[in-house]
Amino acid sequence: MVTARPLERHLRLRSATALVIANMIGAGIFTTTGFQAADLRHPLLIFALWIVGGILALLGALCYAELGAMMPEAGGEYVYLRETYGPAFGFMSAFVSLTAGFSAAIASATESFVVYLGNFVPFLSETRPLVGGIGVVDVTAVSVTWALVSIHLRSVRSGTGFNDAITAFKVVGIVAILLAAAAFGRGDASNLVTASPSFQELGRTETLAALGTSLIFVMFCFAGWNAAAYVASEMEDPQRDLPRALLLGTGTVLVLYLGLNAVYLYGASVDQLAGEVDVGVVASRTLFGDWGVSLVTVVLCASILASASAMTFAGPRVYYALGKDFTPFAALSRTRPGGAPAAALVTQGVVTSIFILSGRVDQIQQYAGFTLSLFASLAVSCVIVLRLRRPDAERPFRAWGYPLSPVLFLAVSAWMMFWAFQGRPVESALGLLTIVVGGVIFALQRR
Repeated sequence: MVTARPLERHLRLRSATALVIANMIGAGIFTTTGFQAADLRHPLLIFALWIVGGILALLGALCYAELGAMMPEAGGEYVYLRETYGPAFGFMSAFVSLTAGFSAAIASATESFVVYLGNFVPFLSETRPLVGGIGVVDVTAVSVTWALVSIHLRSVRSGTGFNDAITAFKVVGIVAILLAAAAFGRGDASNLVTASPSFQELGRTETLAALGTSLIFVMFCFAGWNAAAYVASEMEDPQRDLPRALLLGTGTVLVLYLGLNAVYLYGASVDQLAGEVDVGVVASRTLFGDWGVSLVTVVLCASILASASAMTFAGPRVYYALGKDFTPFAALSRTRPGGAPAAALVTQGVVTSIFILSGRVDQIQQYAGFTLSLFASLAVSCVIVLRLRRPDAERPFRAWGYPLSPVLFLAVSAWMMFWAFQGRPVESALGLLTIVVGGVIFALQRR
């Protein structure tokens, strides 16, 4: 039975932090370093971008912490943009969340999960299309997507328990990989500082475009830093625990990301990683041999599956909030007896399946990364606008370093999106088109 009822408050700090970590550590960290190596051709630039991305994510988390503690409702930036700039911006934000924000990211995660799983199940490595260009990886990724939807449809508490358990497993697994690589990995430390011979061929404009494009990939990997904001209405004490979850989760992931990139580059050179989707497997084969590949692949599969599960959980909260505000979409606010927003979950599953069947991993990531960066920037700007417009409003948490924190986030994001558009104009233009489509749908439903 599906009815309209409020979401229950049941999440504590542990689960909220796990949700942030699970959302962030997904397919991206295990795939994008290969794309960055192909574009940048220098390991120090790669490390620098991950540090910049982590700092940017922490600045964004500070701003979302202020907004989330001020407005502890389901929906994240949908709520912040609605309250600051009006319902049109909120609606477009929710539409972007349904497409680029969660569905595209889940599609990328499930496809990468199947690619890694192919190391154990050779059938999944079959590249020959089954029908109409759709391959085994696509069909399997769609099946995984709907398996996750089924888990979270059962009940909110069972879905939360699944997220907590698999997130703990992946964090322990990643730490084990880092320790094993340092203790007995057969790598080459010179790879950490040695550029590709072709690095000298890059001109100034090409380098800036490569930096902007690569930073988009990095920010795609950090995209889950705001995850806890989407479930604020389900947290037992959101005004206290939401800021803690955002900052603790983001800081933990930054450390793990830098460690994983060090492992990749310790195990393989920039040229060996360039263009490789499964960089974790490439590096682990050199570091540990075949047995290590199997062990590392198990951890990577669990990590990616945890990310897809966390996004499957968080995304429908945005559409739930949308359904409460807009009558034509009221069905999205209906929940099952176990508390799960059923219609929102199914809708996200359908859109995710469409993405899986229509694009490559790198295309999906670039499209999602550009669009998410744009709306995250708009949400961060809400901190400045609301400080000016509502100076006396209650703020249980205030962003550290204001106004530098939001201004720096906005400046770097603008630079990144400009050069990313130069480097990947098609994917970036599709992101802008998605926003326009959302605006058109809003106008039509208003009529």
